[in-house]
Amino acid sequence: EGLRRIQVEAINRVEASMIHNSPRALAQMATGSGKTFMAANLAYRLVLTAGAECVLFLVDRANLGRQTLREFQQFATPGDGRKFTDLYNVQLLTSNRIDPAARVVITTVQRLYSMLRGEEELPEDVDEKSGSEIEPDRPVDVTYNPQIPIEMFDVVIVDECHRSIYGVWRQVIEYFDAFLVGLTATPAKQTFGFFNQNLVVEYGHAEAVADGVNVDFDVYRIRTKISEQGSTVEAGLVTKFRERETRKVRLEKLDEDVVYDAKQLDRDVVSLDQIRTVIRTFRDNLFKPLDEGGIFPGRSEVPKTLIFAKDDSHADDIVRICREEFGRGNDFAVKITYRTTGVKPEDLLNQFRNSFNPRIAVTVDMIATGTDVRPLECVMFMRQVRSRNFFEQMKGRGVRVIDPNDLQAVSADATAKTHFVIVDAVGVTEGEFNDTNPLDRRKADSLKKLLDQVAAGVRDADVVSTIAGRLARLDRVISTEDRAELAEAADGIDLTDIVRVLTDAVDVDKAWERAAEANGGGDPTEEQIGAAQSELVEQASRILAERPALRSKLLDVRRSYTQVLDETSKDAVVDAGFSDRSLSDELGGAEVRPTRPTLEDVFVTLARAREPGGRP
Repeated sequence: EGLRRIQVEAINRVEASMIHNSPRALAQMATGSGKTFMAANLAYRLVLTAGAECVLFLVDRANLGRQTLREFQQFATPGDGRKFTDLYNVQLLTSNRIDPAARVVITTVQRLYSMLRGEEELPEDVDEKSGSEIEPDRPVDVTYNPQIPIEMFDVVIVDECHRSIYGVWRQVIEYFDAFLVGLTATPAKQTFGFFNQNLVVEYGHAEAVADGVNVDFDVYRIRTKISEQGSTVEAGLVTKFRERETRKVRLEKLDEDVVYDAKQLDRDVVSLDQIRTVIRTFRDNLFKPLDEGGIFPGRSEVPKTLIFAKDDSHADDIVRICREEFGRGNDFAVKITYRTTGVKPEDLLNQFRNSFNPRIAVTVDMIATGTDVRPLECVMFMRQVRSRNFFEQMKGRGVRVIDPNDLQAVSADATAKTHFVIVDAVGVTEGEFNDTNPLDRRKADSLKKLLDQVAAGVRDADVVSTIAGRLARLDRVISTEDRAELAEAADGIDLTDIVRVLTDAVDVDKAWERAAEANGGGDPTEEQIGAAQSELVEQASRILAERPALRSKLLDVRRSYTQVLDETSKDAVVDAGFSDRSLSDELGGAEVRPTRPTLEDVFVTLARAREPGGRP
């Protein structure tokens, strides 16, 4: 109950893999598609019907463990609707002791390793960090611990853990005689290898957008001279030097030039003006009209924005400059890292998620993977990322859908979350490891132009992809009445299904599958894949090309959800003054009592006030 199609499919395929006695299964599901909720349902079925005594849920760090616990606490089981935690004990490990009554145990790999080694406790700060941050230099060795027998868990679910868990931490997972289920949005080659290439379900970003599970994104690029070329601090200048840890500043005269490039920026040399230039450019273009390159045209309040910094010190600089450039107080922009002082990072994260302020959160790695912040509409990169897996995870913070009412509770000027924006200040989206691209590839072309091209016989993947992206955004906001009218114009095909067909047409994997099928199941050639893609694009385009009424209706509906902002016409007063036409004229000559009190009214009121019992 309450499961999406892909979640049901994932559960069935994982269970089928277990029935065939495959010891390991990998489910690749797009960020925001509900992997954790799917896993909670899977755990319920395993405990209820498959006789699983205990399920281990491994997460990357403690705050994701708390998020997973909430998922189980909110999970209403099929039937009587009682919560999972009302029926079964779920333990989030905050100490190195497992409750023997627990049916689900949630923990990090570092705590599990500490327990297998027989350690009494694990420092809290270690549990709060990602396993990748504290991974040892070489694979860890694990020996048998009679306090934690290998048969303690029947199933181990590994949720969005860093790929190092299948490397240096590998023996920790393999310690147990249990089925292993991996959940990830971005598997690396090492991940596929660990799970014996047993990929039971594959569900990417484009499919998730087509299904309304994810929102698409735009990329806004900011380039500055220093961020791309570096600069020089000339000899003879009295220059500030800052200690990395204490941030204590001293002044010193330079004996020679300090030349730095883009790679040294914000590590060896801090250019505050480079940070300020990026933030100021972001601020100045935030609310501009669309035709002037506005990032969020028509808005008046800074959307919930997450900025990725290079390190803790860099994050401090960004927070301070954000407050200065926007002229706002301390609650407007905050740093959320493991080294945040005064307030628990988890409390700040909850404020960012549920309250009006903060509008901007700056982090390094803490919110990079798994963390759910649905109102997030802008993700800014002020640091490079060299890992394909990590970049997709960071980018995935913005894809999650949210109910319009919930969005407006924290961002009152928003109508609906139709997309999010990546603000790229370092060129991270131009790297070779950027696997996920926006569906909207022809931003300069109007929807009418694109539909006209399809009607005229143009069969171009970029055109089809862009139409899919535009219609996916429309699909997020249209009314039930408009949806029904579109379906009627499309001969009964729902808008969501149209988007899915268009999206599948430009999916390379779908083209490969069709080409392989045509090739008798063998690996197809590049030419065969290209031919299959052309067939898919042709078939998808016909849905629009052969239905002029649908194209017209799409334009009408889309137009009804947008407004033209006239910022060029200059208005002038034609007339201003009291009207000669009286209200009695409007009412056909009937007597109308003046709304302004007369002098007679005042005398009557005063006389009544002097009477016994009257008001003074």
